[in-house]
Amino acid sequence: MASTRTIARVEALVWILIYGGLLTLVLGLAVRTDAPVLACVLMVAGLVVAVAGAVLIWVRSRMRLDP
Repeated sequence: MASTRTIARVEALVWILIYGGLLTLVLGLAVRTDAPVLACVLMVAGLVVAVAGAVLIWVRSRMRLDP
């Protein structure tokens, strides 16, 4: 059981993580010719953050509103 405020925070965090992760992933792709090590780090970090956002979508689907 979760309150309305908790559900709203999780929903906001989902989109921040997904869009932030994808932005970081694209940034890694953009710098891959100039700094390959940095690009690899950015791409992996962006992918991990985006997947965390996707997992939070599943977590949010399991949350129920308090009566």
